[in-house]
Amino acid sequence: MKLITFAQDGMQRPGALIARDGRDWVVDLQRTDAALPGSVRAILEAGSSALERAESAAANATEVLALSDLSLAAPIPNPGKILCIGLNYADHAAESGQPLPDYPIVFSKYNNAVIGSGQAIVLPKVTDQVDYEAELGVVIGKRARYVGEDEALDYVAGYTVVNDVSARDYQTRTSQWTMGKTFDTFAPMGPALVTADEVPDPHNLAIRLWIGEDMLQDSSTSQLIFSVPRLLADISEVMTLEPGDIVSTGTPPGVGAARKPPRWLRAGETVNIEIERLGVLSNPIVSES
Repeated sequence: MKLITFAQDGMQRPGALIARDGRDWVVDLQRTDAALPGSVRAILEAGSSALERAESAAANATEVLALSDLSLAAPIPNPGKILCIGLNYADHAAESGQPLPDYPIVFSKYNNAVIGSGQAIVLPKVTDQVDYEAELGVVIGKRARYVGEDEALDYVAGYTVVNDVSARDYQTRTSQWTMGKTFDTFAPMGPALVTADEVPDPHNLAIRLWIGEDMLQDSSTSQLIFSVPRLLADISEVMTLEPGDIVSTGTPPGVGAARKPPRWLRAGETVNIEIERLGVLSNPIVSES
């Protein structure tokens, strides 16, 4: 199942993305089943029975909306936590001139940065070094604390595409990366939360990023240094993960900062990220000024 959040009549609503007759359609989950909670995050919080009701609603809906007529928010517009992993591909660490980490490098983004597919990444007027990072996002499905690696995937609701947009000059001012990572609009996610049953192996997904005709990142999640179970085990030693939390697992090589000359995002461009089975996250670039 592909869960989305879409906007209609000025309100955000939970939906399911389906394909019929070669076109993409949206099922308004609450309109189909009024007993369902009013957001994707709330559906996850309600547990497996709510997910089963949502899946039934998506499969049996007689009324659908054309995706082309709707605007998308991030699948979960207000995650409780957004935890990101640095240097989690060996070849990205090499291009950055960094040694391989012994433990996952974890930093945070915040809800001010979250946007959906189709929404604009805004280039702040205070920096001209805004970079892209294609990443696999893991969406937590149930409360997790002290989770072992062997059971960690049982706590995953599904996966989404994340762009860990980064202002490199702000990021490198100090040893802490937060200020460069969480400008407004710097956490595009989507287009959908694809449930875990549709992604049998999150460690074998093609991941690509391109701008215009230029393919800038082209790799596979098989190259992750720390696997999804390892990340969830390490993080849940420190904090309780809750339904709707996002863990963004790091980016492969090809980022703009490592190119010679550096390749920064420019107003008027559109950045596209495709992860196998998860769809395409597409965001235009605009200037704040």
